[in-house]
Amino acid sequence: MHMPTNTFKKNLREGRAQIGLWVGLADAYAAEALATTGYDWLLIDGEHAPNDVRSILAQLQAVAPYPGHAIVRPHIGDVALIKQLLDTGAQTLLIPMVDTAEQAAQMVAATRYPPHGVRGVGSALARSSRWNQIEGYLHQANAEMCVLVQVETLAALKNLKAIAEVEGVDGVFFGPSDLSASMGLLGQPGHPDVQQAIAEGMAIVQAAGKAAGILAVDPVLAQKYLALGALFVAVGVDTSLLVKAAKEQLALFKTASPITSGAGSGY
Repeated sequence: MHMPTNTFKKNLREGRAQIGLWVGLADAYAAEALATTGYDWLLIDGEHAPNDVRSILAQLQAVAPYPGHAIVRPHIGDVALIKQLLDTGAQTLLIPMVDTAEQAAQMVAATRYPPHGVRGVGSALARSSRWNQIEGYLHQANAEMCVLVQVETLAALKNLKAIAEVEGVDGVFFGPSDLSASMGLLGQPGHPDVQQAIAEGMAIVQAAGKAAGILAVDPVLAQKYLALGALFVAVGVDTSLLVKAAKEQLALFKTASPITSGAGSGY
């Protein structure tokens, strides 16, 4: 059995922009349905969605047969938790609230086996090694790990250059909502000062030879970030898309306007 190639990391290194979708429904069936839609990557969210290690595992299994790459965001950058997530088969992590280069280096170390890191060795029990059926897994795993760190505070912006230059950090993700709050502009991620900080931050990340990423559900903003050189951009959130579609469908029947289009069966 061969080691799975981290296609997401490969595409970042080759400078190919990748379009993603946030997955917060915390359900393997929903994740598999989304995996069929053609996004380059799906973010399984453990920070703000009600996920745990087992539900993340189920979603990784559901997404695995499809081309889109699964990224996992833990609720915290914790070494022991990262060990568990990697053993379930995650190869790319998005770590929230990284404010210093020291934190970033610790997160990288958590994804590497010794002597290059501190990841605990237990591959016989792990899906990641296909229960020791991947030949040479322990010697190949480090190279396929992708570490993305979130910059979403003023402290992180201050330390951005050092964070981006940490060896093993593959990309820096900007969190507009938390960043705007940290800047005293709660609920205003589109404020000019926030947008300027993000644009300047992306330039710093690119100068360090790393990939910049962001979540932007506004198509105009998403295109702006791609034009700025962002290489991984999420353009939607599953929960929001579901609620929006449901409300729009209901509105067709709650208004006085007659329905004239002949849509086909929903099945």
